[in-house]
Amino acid sequence: MVHVLALAGVLSISFSAIFIRLASVSPVTATFFRALYALPVLAVVWTAFRARDQRTERERAVAVASGVILAIDLAVWHESIALIGAGLGTVIANVQVVFVALAAWIWYGERPTWRTVGLVGAVLAGVAMTSGLARNDAYGARPIAGALLGVLAGATYAAFLLVYRAANRGRAPTVGPLLDSTMGMALGALLCVLVDPGFSIVPAWPSHAWLVLLAVGSQVIGWLLIGTALPRLSALETSIMLLGQPVFAVIWGAVFFAERFSLFQWIGTAVVLGGVLLSTRVPEP
Repeated sequence: MVHVLALAGVLSISFSAIFIRLASVSPVTATFFRALYALPVLAVVWTAFRARDQRTERERAVAVASGVILAIDLAVWHESIALIGAGLGTVIANVQVVFVALAAWIWYGERPTWRTVGLVGAVLAGVAMTSGLARNDAYGARPIAGALLGVLAGATYAAFLLVYRAANRGRAPTVGPLLDSTMGMALGALLCVLVDPGFSIVPAWPSHAWLVLLAVGSQVIGWLLIGTALPRLSALETSIMLLGQPVFAVIWGAVFFAERFSLFQWIGTAVVLGGVLLSTRVPEP
């Protein structure tokens, strides 16, 4: 049952990039309304578990801060999707595991093995290949810029995961930290408005119908399912489950938008996904 919940959550969030492309709004607009439309639903769910929420004010503040970081991440990621499509944009953003490893080395002294260093190099080489290497057959309006933004999205997503983990110590049901983080996301999106000239607070249809699906399907249902299921899975099972998101995103991009990568981009995608999977396995002794 736990595996079914996790897979359902991964499937839900795998549609995020699709809904963003269908909405056709600016990056910060998508981020802000993803949070705004999710907040009432999360608040209603939280009231049912309020008595079990034992977090301190500091822990709640850290959760809000994680949401501000996530808003920056999503704004960058949304722009990456606009430049290189839903599939590649989601694949490249998963280089967050590389930045998590670097952070663990710098802050916690967890020195990487040569195996880890090799995997990091392979993943970065894969990212370079997903950019199309400036070839004419590369998919995307601006594949190189899109790949660079994807890497930046991966870095900010890693920062979000580290901060969100610090805010989620098991002292509250999954919905508590998620609600606070989503509030921080809305605040962070407003702080990013100045760098997004296309931002609009006026709802437009059908764009906002897709944003409602993004908020409810990904931000609420997807992350509630994942947050409930993954703590009960092993590290390897968790990594395999989460790797399903970029794989499904590539499939949806091909089905819904006829995204057709060049040979180099396909090879790069395989290298990135393989490197991400191997980097999350138990390290060699």
